[in-house]
Amino acid sequence: MEKAALAGFGLSLAPQVLSFASARPRDEKRVGIIGLDTSHSLAFTKAFNATDAASDLGGYKVVAAYPHGSKDIPSSVERIPGYTEEIQTLGVEIVDSISSLLEKVNVVLLETNDGRLHLEQALEVFKSGKTVFIDKPISASLVDAIAIFEAAKKYNVPVFSSSSLRYMENAVAVRNGKIGKVMGADTFSPATLEPTHPDLFWYGIHGVETLYTLMGTGCETVQRTHTEGADVVVGTWGGGRIGTFRGTRSGKSGYGGRAFGEEGILDMGSYGGYRPLLVEIAKFFDSGKAPVSAEETIEIFAFMQAADESKKINGHAVSLQAVLDKGRREAAQISI
Repeated sequence: MEKAALAGFGLSLAPQVLSFASARPRDEKRVGIIGLDTSHSLAFTKAFNATDAASDLGGYKVVAAYPHGSKDIPSSVERIPGYTEEIQTLGVEIVDSISSLLEKVNVVLLETNDGRLHLEQALEVFKSGKTVFIDKPISASLVDAIAIFEAAKKYNVPVFSSSSLRYMENAVAVRNGKIGKVMGADTFSPATLEPTHPDLFWYGIHGVETLYTLMGTGCETVQRTHTEGADVVVGTWGGGRIGTFRGTRSGKSGYGGRAFGEEGILDMGSYGGYRPLLVEIAKFFDSGKAPVSAEETIEIFAFMQAADESKKINGHAVSLQAVLDKGRREAAQISI
């Protein structure tokens, strides 16, 4: 794990286990990476490019990479030279621009660790018409997240974004109905801070994404309180369902949670790594069908934004719909 990823729009993960459209021809399975400032870039490349790569990774190979990448986040910038050198040993060509990258590949992994750059970089990919996965966080603001999805719609390009925590085995089982309707859930993850990003956007997103995997969309109000070494965010969903996220500042809490359903209670267990996410990315590249809706990802970012707003007013409840409405108004002013 890199330590630096609306009522009525709920989406079941069940389609993930169904058959997808026929795979692309072998010569159309060339993947390009934008951003070599995160260990995800290397980890994903090692999985896709392995000589014994499993068939459920779709036959995709990373063939080219554009290194940049964060410009002013030291923990990210410092990684670029070493990761650039290492990824070349995996058969990946280094290019000097996103435009050069797009000439060599069919699909894109936008891995830049700095969410502030994602809108600008994604727009260049969208204009090329190439399918793209955008790693967490999809952006460093709710406004940019909305703008990214609006741009994808404008250019008719498939896009999705997710933390790998969404694909913890028991989280998927809960989403697929193992314990019936979920009445509430508690999740936790590290929530270390990066000054360039709102508090939860940088790393707390992992636990928030887990919470949304369990609860689905439809959160109405958000309250955030601070306890020693952690922030606790409480969301109230329709029907009085409660979901909580605890983000620890030490970064040593691990990842997990518990879901409370009409037919039982299930602990999430331990984090299982990147592979389940990569399988979903391969399916997405083949089908062009995002396994996570734009609406759900946008609501996740609205939840985190509302948590920040609640912090500013001493933990009082904030309307998630009001935060969404404001974000949409501001996103409409961005030229895409």
